[in-house]
This record gives sequence, structure tokens and C-alpha cells, in this order.
Amino acid sequence: MSNINQNEVNSAVWAACDTFRGTIDSSIYKDFVLTMLFLKYISDVRQDKLEDLTKQFADAPEMVQAMMTSQSFQIPDRATFWDLYEQRHQAGNGTRIDKALHAIEEANGAKLKNVFQDISFNTDKLGEEKQKNELLRHLLEDFGKETLNLRPSRVGSLDVIGNAYEYLIKHFAASSGKSAGEFYTPPEVSDLLSIVLEPQEGDTICDPACGSASLLMKCGKQVQKNFNGSKNYALFGQESIGSTWSLAKMNMFLHGEDNHRIEWGDTIRNPRLIDTRDESNHTLMRFDVVTANPPFSLEKWGHGLAENDVFNRFHRGVPPKTKGDYAFISHMIETLNEENGRMGVVVPHGVLFRASSEGKIRQKLIEENLLDTVIGLPEKLFFGTGIPAAILIFKKHKTDNKVLFIDGSKAFKQGKNQNFLTDENIQKIVQVYKDRETTDKYSYLATLEEIAENDYNLNIPRYVDTFVEEDEIDLMAVRQERLALQTELTDLEMQMENTLMELGYKE
Repeated sequence: MSNINQNEVNSAVWAACDTFRGTIDSSIYKDFVLTMLFLKYISDVRQDKLEDLTKQFADAPEMVQAMMTSQSFQIPDRATFWDLYEQRHQAGNGTRIDKALHAIEEANGAKLKNVFQDISFNTDKLGEEKQKNELLRHLLEDFGKETLNLRPSRVGSLDVIGNAYEYLIKHFAASSGKSAGEFYTPPEVSDLLSIVLEPQEGDTICDPACGSASLLMKCGKQVQKNFNGSKNYALFGQESIGSTWSLAKMNMFLHGEDNHRIEWGDTIRNPRLIDTRDESNHTLMRFDVVTANPPFSLEKWGHGLAENDVFNRFHRGVPPKTKGDYAFISHMIETLNEENGRMGVVVPHGVLFRASSEGKIRQKLIEENLLDTVIGLPEKLFFGTGIPAAILIFKKHKTDNKVLFIDGSKAFKQGKNQNFLTDENIQKIVQVYKDRETTDKYSYLATLEEIAENDYNLNIPRYVDTFVEEDEIDLMAVRQERLALQTELTDLEMQMENTLMELGYKE
């Protein structure tokens, strides 16, 4: 049995997608491919272990059975990938796969409860019965090839499978357009956040809009990297979309992250990470590190419930009905540990300068000295949107009364459809963040008084002087300012339109 490397696994799982390409959109078939990878892996682990134990205890089958029940995942009879593979030429592939997944859910109690309920292989989305059966036969055959033999004795390490899963998610995000932001944060942005937030041994780490949990796991990897492989940390998350929540759970297990709790539900309307010591159930859990890439300017975020929020998350003000950015920020702030809580959130630029209720919330956060750093990012960095974004860092206990502004918008590697942050780009931001000093045309350490003089507007060009001497025009800075003004104008027009509609005026 030959060993396998990461590139071979990645290529093989990506080739498995050929079954669906040209027939079904990737936003639909991604769930089938990712779920099949999970099923194939746990089946191959079981097969490897069963053969190994059978050799060791050839005369004691009851011993083999007892030791198999102690495995991390229980797979009932006729529910393994190979059981399904053997019957692939028969009618009813979709029904059989769904039954097998349901049986695995039942056999693994709380660990896999409801993980597959939003993922059905027996769906009309795959076409009429004959086509569906044929597509699923091909999918089973793709994963049954020797190149995707995922037994630990061949693969060697769990990371290979976890990395392949991550590889698939990234490629699906790149082809999913606007919906990609629902489940994936670009890896370099996750890297930057995880480094800046400095998760420590023993930390509790939370992402209240976790998607497929990539950002959350990057924070865990930082602990492992900086503390000799330690897994002394706990990961928490919540995700509102059922199928994406399922991806997050499978992603966790495939990366060996057993100490996690990922809840399914709407974080703003129905937060599930509740402090059970409070019998009223009106107290949120607190965490050392909170980080997220929430949906940009979510329109229907739960405005109607905010004024009477039992968790008192909106005491600084209720965000506008059609912009949920400060709803997520307010929630995240209220889940920070009082002693050492620190938070990093990705936001659209409008969050930095929009007025009205958002301006009032922003002012209070600044006056409370919670805002630590504003990091401007390049445009076209995020899947599904070309607008530039920023990272806001908040801390419960700062060492000064200042806010650091970093303009990282111009340093990136240009791609065909997407821009990227290189390791050098990330390291420069991290170093300037750590130095916490003003640097020429890149960063500015502003006092709270200066920010107040700017009416609490955090637009980065107001603080970081990117003007080029000798009458040269910094076209990138002008473009950034123009994009920001366009966004502000669009927001004002929408607010005016909503106000007119509420007053009864119609077009």
C-alpha cells in the first residue's frame, strides 16, 4: 500500500466533483462531496482498525467487538461507505446513503446529533430518479478509487484529511459567488486575525458566525503552534444555516478538534451559547477570544426584537433595520471576558463612518475605550464581494487611551478574480500592530480626542496620511476614498427611501 501526499488527496477529491460539474451548481453539490469525504474517512478508519484488531485477536472476536465500540465514531452494520459502494449499481442510492447517515447519527449520540439532517442525497435537486442514481453511483466510484484510500495506515496523519476538506471548501467558495461569504473566510484573513488576537493556552475561543469554522480552527492552531502542540483550549461557535453548521461539525472532527461546541441557530435572534449558571437563561457565555467574519450589512437581522433584547446587548443603541453589522459587534462585545477579553471582527467600510444610530453606537464604543485598532484591508479580498473591508480589534482592558489605524489596503498580491495577502503583507501588519506607533503613510496612533474632533468617524484616510509629495497623486487612496463615499451615498439613499416608505410616500 503506497503512501499518499497532500496534493494527491486534494486533486483526487477535486476530481470527484467532475461527477456534478455541468449538471448541478456547486452551491448544491458541495454538501454532497464534503459529506462523502467525511463518510469515506470514518469508514476507512474503521476498516483499518478492524483489520488490525482482527490480526491481533484472531481467537477472540468478542475482544475485537469490544475494542471497536471504543472507537471515536461508531458505524452500524451496512452503513459504511463500502456497504454503499457494493450496492451502487442498484436503484435507490440516494435512499441508502440517507439511511446510512441517519444510522451513523443515531449511533453517535450528541457527537453527531442532527449533523446530516439538512443534507439529503435523496433529493430532486440531483434530477429525476434515474439521473440521481447514476450521479451518486459515479460519486461512490470516485471515492472508492485507490487514490482516495484514506486509511490512517496509508495517509499517515489526520491533517491530510482536514486539509483536503479545507481545500474543497476554499474552491467551492471561489466558485460560489456572493453566497461564499456565508461559509468561508479567506485563509490569509483568518491567519491575520488569529495572530493578532494571540490566543493562549487555556483560552476559550468563540466565533458567533462561524460558517464552516475555518477561522475558529486557525485560532486553535495558533495555540498549538505557540505552545508546543498544546490542545489546552476550547472552541465555541454558532451558525445559522443548517447545512453550513453541518460542514463546521465535520470540519472540526476531520481536524482532530474534539474539544468544541458548535451550536445551530441565529446568533442575534436566538443565541445558543448561554451561561447555564443563570437560571433565567438571560446571560451569555463569556470568552477570552471572540472573532468573526459576519455577513456584511445583513438586512433582516432581527431589528424588531432588539429593543426588548433579554440579553441587554443593545444598550448602546439599536442598529438600523437594514444594516446588521453593529448587531454582531454589539453581541460580540457582550460576550467578552471582563479580565482579558479581546475581539477581532471583519466589517465593511461603512461601519467606520455611517451616521445615525450606527454613529451613536460607534461613539459609545470609542468613549468606553474598547476600540483598540482599525486595520484597512485591500479590495477584492473576500469571496463574493469586491468592496474593501476592515478589521476592528476591541479589548476589554487596554494599556492606553488611543486607537491605532493601519492602512493595509495597498499591499497585496493581485489575482485574476481575487486579491491575496502574502505572508509579507501579513507580517508587516502584525509588526506595526505590535509596535503600536505612527509610521509614515502606513499607520497612525490617534488619541480619543482626535477621534472626537473627527465626529467619531473612523475612515482610515482621515488619520493615515497617504499623500504623495511632489504633486504626485496617490490614486489608490483617492479610489479608496471614492469607494467609501459611494458606499455612504448608497446608504443615505436607502435610509431616505425607507423613511419615505414608512411615512407613506410611494414612487
